[in-house]
Amino acid sequence: MANKRSLKKAINQLCEELFSEAVAASLYGNEYHKENADALLVTVIKTQRHYISRVSHPEPGIGTQSYYKDLREKFAAQASEIADQISNL
Repeated sequence: MANKRSLKKAINQLCEELFSEAVAASLYGNEYHKENADALLVTVIKTQRHYISRVSHPEPGIGTQSYYKDLREKFAAQASEIADQISNL
């Protein structure tokens, strides 16, 4: 497992890329998809805040390796879901 700092940095970088892609899709897309793009931007920000706070404050009673492995897997799944939503705009 990498240290918390590098995990937070990776989460922030990926969320920044997703946010910029969503902004580009909202700017160059149709007006019909404007509301969907705005909701997607909010989702990216909430996702970033949620996973950064989970890195900072792990749940007690769960082994550290299994906790961070689960965190990375869930974040990757949610990030790929957001990327799919961006591509559908």
